[in-house]
Amino acid sequence: MSDTRRRRTVVLRILTGIAVPVVAAGVITAGSPGFGQYKVKQGDTLSHIAARYGTTVKTLVLLNNLPGNGNAIYAGELLQLPGKAGTKGAGQQTSRGRITYVVKSGDTIGRIAKRYHVTQAYLLSVNGLSRTDHIYIGKPLQVPVPVPKTTPRKKRKNNTFAGRKYADHVVDAADRNRAILKQRKLPTRGQMRAMIITTSKRYGVDPELALAVSWQESGWKQRVVSPANAIGAMQVIPSTGRFASNVVGRKLDLLKPQDNVTAGVVLLDRLTGAAQLDIAVAGYYQGLGGVRRNGMYPDTKLYVKNVMRIKAQLESGWNPAS
Repeated sequence: MSDTRRRRTVVLRILTGIAVPVVAAGVITAGSPGFGQYKVKQGDTLSHIAARYGTTVKTLVLLNNLPGNGNAIYAGELLQLPGKAGTKGAGQQTSRGRITYVVKSGDTIGRIAKRYHVTQAYLLSVNGLSRTDHIYIGKPLQVPVPVPKTTPRKKRKNNTFAGRKYADHVVDAADRNRAILKQRKLPTRGQMRAMIITTSKRYGVDPELALAVSWQESGWKQRVVSPANAIGAMQVIPSTGRFASNVVGRKLDLLKPQDNVTAGVVLLDRLTGAAQLDIAVAGYYQGLGGVRRNGMYPDTKLYVKNVMRIKAQLESGWNPAS
């Protein structure tokens, strides 16, 4: 049986609205970049399709090389639509912008279309030209060109701490540590308090001082991680953790409550051995070298004041974990 005899006749309305017999065509692949696609349904007219997708009948005729000025379209026919990002139902499209190209000697529509990887029909349609129109030297043409996709830079949230901004890799590490701790079963505040007291006595540090620093830093909570990647109940940063590891002779894991407390207490031991109490407390927050070079920053002074107040309350019997 011939291809013509295989086709079955259906009725489809055309531009004039008159019912005429048309053929149910097979699917046609439209491979040109910048086009969307629309599969004609029974009852469609070219004018309705053009209105639906924000184009014109003339453009659809040119793009699809339709016979008879579009007087016949087929149910099942795959029409090419002008590439227009975000058009509902237009299928997969390449985002395209336009440049103005000035025609030079020797140019033809075919050569320009080939150079910019679009079809002649598409180039004609965006410039409102027909196949019989002539172009001339100096004529400006609108030429569709691909627009590279740009990935908007992710805005970093919560990357400041105590008025200071931290690099993305530091905040990323803090996010990872926070996620790890979120999944772990951790000691209660009361258990952390007992751990801080025991560890302080082991290293000869005033327990109320260590408790006061930890309360100011985290409220005796191991789950806390700051944007600066200060970790756990004692809010120890990784570089301080490495320093404390060298002091105790083993690698400390700051995500583990006991190791975290050990690192913080060891730091307090070294600070109180090197400076008077208020400078030592300031050094825990600002760094002892920074305090000696620059004095206490305003937020450091407030930190020292708060720690000393909490220490006095603890010495008078205050226990917020009870």
